[in-house]
Amino acid sequence: MTKSHPASGILYRFAGAPVLMLAGAVAAETHRLPAVEIIGSSSDTFSLSGSAHVLTEQDLERKEYTDVHRMLRDVPGVYVREEDGFGLRPNIGIRGTGTSRSDRVSMMEDGILMAPSPYAAPAAYYFPSAGRFSGIEVLKGPDTLRYGPFTVGGAINFLSTPIPDGRAGRIQLEAGEDRHRRGHFWYGGTEGQWGFLLETHQQASDGFKDIDRSNRGTGYDKSDYVAKLRWTAAADAAVQQAFELKLSHSSEVSDEAYLGLTDRDFRANPNRRYGLSERDQMDNDHDGIVLRHDLMIGPSSRLETAIYHNKFNRNWYKVASAGGQGIGDLIDDANNGNGGAQAILDGRQDVADVRVKNNNREYTAEGIQTELSHGFDWAGVRHDMVAGVRFHRDEVDRYQPVDTFDQVNGALVPTGVILPTGGDNRVENADAWSAWLVDKLYLGDVIVTGSLRYEDVETEAKRYADPGRASVSSRVDNQVDEVMAGLGATWLVSDQWSLLAGVHQGFAPPGASSVAGTDPEKSLNYEVGARYWGPGFSADMVAFYSDYENTVNNCSLAAPCPNGSTSGSQSFGESRVRGLELGINSQLWRGRALEAPVRLAYTYTDGEISEDADDGSVMSGDVLPYLPENQLSLTLGLERPARWGVYLTTVYVDEMCINNACDRPGSSRFDRTDDVLVVDLAASYYLNSDVEVYAKVDNLFDDQEIVARTPDGARPNAPRTAYMGVRVSF
Repeated sequence: MTKSHPASGILYRFAGAPVLMLAGAVAAETHRLPAVEIIGSSSDTFSLSGSAHVLTEQDLERKEYTDVHRMLRDVPGVYVREEDGFGLRPNIGIRGTGTSRSDRVSMMEDGILMAPSPYAAPAAYYFPSAGRFSGIEVLKGPDTLRYGPFTVGGAINFLSTPIPDGRAGRIQLEAGEDRHRRGHFWYGGTEGQWGFLLETHQQASDGFKDIDRSNRGTGYDKSDYVAKLRWTAAADAAVQQAFELKLSHSSEVSDEAYLGLTDRDFRANPNRRYGLSERDQMDNDHDGIVLRHDLMIGPSSRLETAIYHNKFNRNWYKVASAGGQGIGDLIDDANNGNGGAQAILDGRQDVADVRVKNNNREYTAEGIQTELSHGFDWAGVRHDMVAGVRFHRDEVDRYQPVDTFDQVNGALVPTGVILPTGGDNRVENADAWSAWLVDKLYLGDVIVTGSLRYEDVETEAKRYADPGRASVSSRVDNQVDEVMAGLGATWLVSDQWSLLAGVHQGFAPPGASSVAGTDPEKSLNYEVGARYWGPGFSADMVAFYSDYENTVNNCSLAAPCPNGSTSGSQSFGESRVRGLELGINSQLWRGRALEAPVRLAYTYTDGEISEDADDGSVMSGDVLPYLPENQLSLTLGLERPARWGVYLTTVYVDEMCINNACDRPGSSRFDRTDDVLVVDLAASYYLNSDVEVYAKVDNLFDDQEIVARTPDGARPNAPRTAYMGVRVSF
């Protein structure tokens, strides 16, 4: 990045928002409306008051990942918990927030909340196909208060393919082992005041696991469709504005299960699946619509508004219990030497009352958000101010009948249906008002950012006593409101160096089944660090500390709370998380038309409960689950730009505790995952400027370990898998 002064080029930028000072900015940047990006380019992170990282389209194309877990390994301070080996069920956390279904991170696509029901049920069972992303932004620290509701760890914004400036398109085809196939196509353009984009991403695999006594697949078939239409006012129009309509649809059928393996069976064959899970399958559909409006108000003000509506239907049909015992308890008993439990899992012992539940849910999320950006000078100080407000409403409707079977000679024989009542027949909803005010002040070489955020959340949950919903068996409601403040500062020491420090209050609302009086998760979060930006080399090092006044778990079958609950929320007092993040992006060597890029992301984390819970379910000194002490991702490359490139990525993740009691005396080896070391290799070659062929091998040395024990048993990372593909641009 070249600049005559540390502040040049960023004087008129606020928290990554586009330049405000040119009245023609809407027309000049019609391919990229400002609400889409929360950071901007990688160089924009230099002046932010918080930790920030950008994965560009080029970064993503170098490795050709379609698993978002693998993508996010390149960002320090972000943790992932693998579940299915494909990234279909992302489990993402930031700075110790917990990873279960990404329910403690503000997840967005193009600046719009993307969880099925971000307030009522934030667990992200829906996730767009990561293979169609054109970039990923990860924001932490005080600037996070602009993007709630989850402000403890940070926000992640996934960027969809933008409308191109001129006529352009791309076709990408890929094939691999286990009958993997992938196709990605988009075409769009801009002519005069109109722009459009049509896109589809298709991906499928037969899967890498084998089900006992069955020829059913263990893979998936997933399709995404996106259409965009944009109108922009003429360059000489009195009112400079733009409208953009985005329509999206996705569908997925995946043969995934909650049931994992015992440790003995995992060591013998990590890719085995028990016959009890033969019928397990996820079937879901998602429809989204977003209408955005961008309006210039004078030479230095901009009003951005978005109206959005998302609908998500899913039914995860999966085995829940056998013989009156939950499948997780069967795994535990077999691990502890119970031969009967092992025989049931193996299909060698008949068992009655095998229950396979239709985990059928319908989610709705909708809202309107508007944000006013204004730049001005006052008392000799430059201010870039943003004020915004959002009203959001979401709902989740559960109607979950259970099919019953008997296991006879290793096969499931249907016996009946149990119609849903209580927890299997309930409706939860949330109404939320949010408001935020952020002011960035330029005081010579120091940039100070002050932030305020307000959240007011009302939730309600009803459970029905009968399948026809004629009577309500229970009703709970809760209301929380909170004002959060943050303060960050960046000192632009020189053209290459900047120092940053910040403090902000964190917030996460409890789930919709919370009883009255359940408090939100609250914390006080600190960070301090340094950045270097120079030709061919950039680095940042940030230390962070989060002091939780109240730690809240949203309870679910996938991640039961420490007290055993699988619904509602549990508060268990105070905890602390501290750590260090290191990111490096550099060129090891450059010469003779060759370059050797290197990218490093390292995170050290220490987290523990600091006060006993009132119910005794957690104790002071207990650890936080699925939080590795050390994790590292190192990518080494050798490339001739625009001709060919080879990239070797090595990822290491420490063993993790799967529950809070992992370090207590008497805990067992079944309370921990394994250390994981995985190496991926990718290579590409340009036949000409428009045609690129590539090959990749994920998990080059075929190292499969226990990467998770949640839900219900030991689970592996994907085995060695090879792929080949071609990308044609036109």
